[in-house]
Amino acid sequence: MTQAEIQAQELARRIRSMGSERNRAGMARFGINTARAAGVGMAPLRPLARAHRGDHALALALWDAGLHEARILACMIDDPRQADREQLERWALDLDSWDLTDQLCNKLVARSPLAWELASVWAAREEEFVRRAGFSLIAQLAVHHKKVPDEEFLRFFALIEAHACDARNFVKKAVNWALRQLGKRSSFLRGHAEATADRLLAQGSAPARWIARDALRELAFARSGSRREKKVSAVS
Repeated sequence: MTQAEIQAQELARRIRSMGSERNRAGMARFGINTARAAGVGMAPLRPLARAHRGDHALALALWDAGLHEARILACMIDDPRQADREQLERWALDLDSWDLTDQLCNKLVARSPLAWELASVWAAREEEFVRRAGFSLIAQLAVHHKKVPDEEFLRFFALIEAHACDARNFVKKAVNWALRQLGKRSSFLRGHAEATADRLLAQGSAPARWIARDALRELAFARSGSRREKKVSAVS
């Protein structure tokens, strides 16, 4: 057994000691798969992550430990520059809960040089949580990659249209999230997001209509908010 594997087992034991059945029940109420969970929230994991930031070998061992929260910790500490395509594809296939999916995308994949490629590839995959990862990643890119030209995000609208009919709840919500975040990025992308939503309304499928209506509501609010800000700025 390697030093990283020994350390991962020790951390997994520590995480289990911090968990509770009450927390597991709370996680389950939010739709989190608790089959592998100890019942530990994000707050206790953050000090552990700070202590082991950038430890790639430990991240790999933590993921292989199988514990839900240990896998979240793995996402928090891994070095995005060392996480290669093979590893990220393997981790994506292991995904079994929406929160782990989103933590993988937010904490690790969105910071990886592979992020843009994997967003498109995963969004087109059939596995439920792999597809969610693709659209979750699109949302994360829209929020955090502020220096990327808006035109680079146009590629994602076709994926949204292609998969908006997926009725699986965790996929549907991720597609909606991606559309909303793209639209809120700028007035240029908001126009494309609203046009995409209009086309989704015409698709006729219930998931597509839900995605479109919810996105249009939030984008209308964002539009009115930006107008109010401009008005206040002009008055002041």
